[in-house]
Amino acid sequence: MTGLPALSLLAAPAAAQTDWRRVATPTDRARLADWRTVWAGALARARAGGAGAEIAAAGALFDYDRALPRPVPPAGDYRCRIVKLGAAKRWMLPYVAYPFFACRVAVTASGAGETVTLAKLTGSQRQVGTIHPRDGERAVFLGTLMYGYEDRPLPYGRDAKRDVAGWVERIGERRWRMAMPSPAFESMLDVMELVPVD
Repeated sequence: MTGLPALSLLAAPAAAQTDWRRVATPTDRARLADWRTVWAGALARARAGGAGAEIAAAGALFDYDRALPRPVPPAGDYRCRIVKLGAAKRWMLPYVAYPFFACRVAVTASGAGETVTLAKLTGSQRQVGTIHPRDGERAVFLGTLMYGYEDRPLPYGRDAKRDVAGWVERIGERRWRMAMPSPAFESMLDVMELVPVD
C-alpha cells in the first residue's frame, strides 16, 4: 500500500486558518500545553537509558529551544522518520529511531483560504492531518494515526488513542520537525524529522 488514498482524504479537513484550539480536543490541548515538561522528561529518560550519544549527534532535532521562523514546510515530498524518546512503560526501550519513510505536504486552496496537510505515506504507523499556523516560530498539527493496512484515516477526534497532536517547527535551512508530546503508545515524546526529497 502506497498511502496515496490517505492523501485524497485530506482534501477537506478543518481550514488551516481556523484557530487550532477550536479544533483540538481537550486532551490534545492539554498535551500541547505541557510540551516542555514532557520533552525535558523524555530527554532525561532517554539519556539515562544510554542514548546520550544519539541525542547529541542529532543536533537541533531534540533541542526544544531551536525553533526558527517560517515553521510550516512548503508543499512537496519529504523524507521523514520518527524517533521515540522516553519509555512510557518501564519495560520499553527509552530511545527508538526508525528509518526514513515517505511523507508529503500538500496545500489546498479554497474560498476560506489555504489548508496545509501532512501525511506519512509509508510505514506501519502513519500520521495524517492538518497543519494550523499559530505564530512566527511554530505551527500546530492535528490529525490521526493511520495503520499501514488501513485504506483511510479515522476522523480527528473519533478515537483519542489514535488522535495525534504536535508542534511543527523549522530547525534548519531545509529541515523541520514535528514534536508530539505524550502519544498514546510506547513513548513520552515522538519526534518526526522532515527533510525535502530534492
